[in-house]
Amino acid sequence: MKLNVSKLFAAALLGAGALTAALPAMAGKTLDDIKSKGQVVCGVSTGLAGFSAADSNGKWTGLDVDICRAIAAAVLKDPEKVKYVPLGAQQRFTALQSGEVDILSRNTTFTLTRDGSLGLHQTAVTYYDGQGFMVPVKSKIKSAKQLKGQTVCVQSGTTTEKNLADYSKAAGLNIKPVVFEKLEATNAAYFSGRCVAYTTDASGLASIRNKEAKDPAEHVILPELISKEPLGPLVRRGDDEWLAISKWVIYGLIEAEEYGVTQANAGSMSGTTDPVVKRLLGIGDDTGKLIGLDAEWLARAVKAVGNYGEVFERNVGPTSALKLPRGMNNQWNKGGLQYAYPLR
Repeated sequence: MKLNVSKLFAAALLGAGALTAALPAMAGKTLDDIKSKGQVVCGVSTGLAGFSAADSNGKWTGLDVDICRAIAAAVLKDPEKVKYVPLGAQQRFTALQSGEVDILSRNTTFTLTRDGSLGLHQTAVTYYDGQGFMVPVKSKIKSAKQLKGQTVCVQSGTTTEKNLADYSKAAGLNIKPVVFEKLEATNAAYFSGRCVAYTTDASGLASIRNKEAKDPAEHVILPELISKEPLGPLVRRGDDEWLAISKWVIYGLIEAEEYGVTQANAGSMSGTTDPVVKRLLGIGDDTGKLIGLDAEWLARAVKAVGNYGEVFERNVGPTSALKLPRGMNNQWNKGGLQYAYPLR
């Protein structure tokens, strides 16, 4: 009998795919630990308005904070079951590696070096950014090209420091970095006039200007962006289930916006006939079992914080204190880069 090898191979692949699709996720160590202690321990910044900052009552808010709240809603059915651990740039990776925190949601750039050398997994991009410069209006500097030989405040232990050195060398600017370990020290140095300019992610500059400047109008962010800074949460390697939960909650918030599921209507769409919306809300296919959760994991996350667009607008968007445009962070079908993997 003559065998058709290509057909047999195709059948084997289909069979393997069907078997894989039928297998539910096994609960990982991180998820078990979170359920045991009853909270998600979230590493955040020491205070970056719009992303993660605590008010005078100790209440944390921001885009990065909302990601942790959404994850807590998905896995613990309560967005308030989060413990926030403020971490400096130098301490953040060690805290995640050691198990002090379950997830690092702290305006952190995804890079090859970090992905390949820290024992950590990058999840999904929550904010597409780029490194920029801020200068006092009175300096009359209009372009980064005018920073030749000037002092620039920068925080150590960040991609910002390396990007500044690369940019200065490539452009022949001989920029003189003034380096500080802590964000607070960097801020204080710039606003006291120790540096001509301040460099970090453009969103961070907007946050710092809004929070720290006596008069934000006296400082301008220059038009040039000198790097790509895709920001998002990280988790430890070795627990694929927790990685899957973390990234799919983010993708779920992005896809919820794309399909019009909001914080206001997520609880009243049970009559929908749209199969995608039904999957998102857990009233169609049960996607939760594939990542170790129940069917309504994403519905709870959206009810807790809103979809990605709502999270963006509330914390950093045009109607927030930071007044940042959606730009690259708009949906893929609206000229942006936010493109959720399909939840199916």
